[in-house]
Amino acid sequence: MMFLRQLRGELRKLFARPRTYMGYGAFLVMELLIVIVYKASNGQHYMRDLIERNGYVFEFFYSSLTITFMMMIWSMLLLGSIFFALVAGDVVAKEYEDGNLRLVLARPISRLGLLVIKYTAVAIYTFTFVLFVGISGYLMAVSVVGWEGGLFVAEPKMKVFAVYDTWGPAITRLGLGAVGIGLSMITISSLAFMFSCFRIKPAAATILTLAILFVDMILQNFPFFRPYEEWFVTWRMSCWVYLFEPDISWPKITEAYVFLGGLNFTFFMVGLIAFQMRDFKT
Repeated sequence: MMFLRQLRGELRKLFARPRTYMGYGAFLVMELLIVIVYKASNGQHYMRDLIERNGYVFEFFYSSLTITFMMMIWSMLLLGSIFFALVAGDVVAKEYEDGNLRLVLARPISRLGLLVIKYTAVAIYTFTFVLFVGISGYLMAVSVVGWEGGLFVAEPKMKVFAVYDTWGPAITRLGLGAVGIGLSMITISSLAFMFSCFRIKPAAATILTLAILFVDMILQNFPFFRPYEEWFVTWRMSCWVYLFEPDISWPKITEAYVFLGGLNFTFFMVGLIAFQMRDFKT
């Protein structure tokens, strides 16, 4: 009960900061722009070419389900990572900068307990943010093209292709995909959280996280590294796309998330060690 009360207080503090809401506003604007682009003739031409080239009916698979999938795959890793790094990089470093940590640690709470509460709050923010983007993106797409139609999934890089012609299985796969993205994005928040525990400014924690993420993405796309792409963090984070395969390969997905879970635990422990060694009295 004490943990839940402290977690509720931490979440209230996290959502009281204006920068926590910047991501919500940015994604709503982006979703609106994507829907406008898809509604425009050039956007429809691209989708028609993609769908009909694979032998399917454009009028049926050009749907809110397909547009929502495209929003999720194009935007979350690039735009979402900025806001996850911003919030998680701020959560400890900003409190130190404001001088609050000395007061907090004067209370009967261990440093481990304090970090567990802050890390849990950041993980909840990350996961719920992804769900918000999925739901708001789908509702926005429905308002423009309606709810009818099937789901068309084509992701050449991860070698995933699938079509769902009924709403029930299609929306279930979209829901599973959103859960998968939410779990994947926690790795970005974990990395930023680790840097936030160091003796650095909040902005530096955010920039370091994004720098590592983008270097990983760039190197992964080099032809020389193509045989080793499975060892890149961003490739593992993209394994949520496998949840759209007609026959889900749970061992493959479990392996990816065990890998990411191990990384998250390592980032937390490194952050904890750095935090334990810091002197907050001076």
